[in-house]
Amino acid sequence: MFTLEQAREYFQNDRYATSVTGIEIDEIGEGYARVSCKLDERHMNARGAVMGGVMFTMADFAFAVASNSGGREVVSMQNQISYLSSPKGHTLYAAANCIKSGRSTCLYEVVVTDDTGRMVAFTTVSGFVVGERK
Repeated sequence: MFTLEQAREYFQNDRYATSVTGIEIDEIGEGYARVSCKLDERHMNARGAVMGGVMFTMADFAFAVASNSGGREVVSMQNQISYLSSPKGHTLYAAANCIKSGRSTCLYEVVVTDDTGRMVAFTTVSGFVVGERK
């Protein structure tokens, strides 16, 4: 199992999530991860609202951190996101929790909230185990 610092070091190579989008890993645990993103103008769409792709990227990244922190290499097979509300705060959080972890597949739920406590998106992600990390 990765420590928080090991996870941050390993996932810094996920440059789209970390460098382009600015997502940070806040917490990890067995089958769990929470990430955050401070919102700024790069996250906004033409209407001035947070672009849905930001929330999707956060959910996908939280899943990646949670599912890959225990020694297995996991890739997502299918993501289903429901956008529930426009964020009102200045920071978004995505928390991934393992629902089922099998020999070759897994299922996670990811809840995206803002810093006012508003749930803004709900995602289910199924993953495929491609191997063990060396």
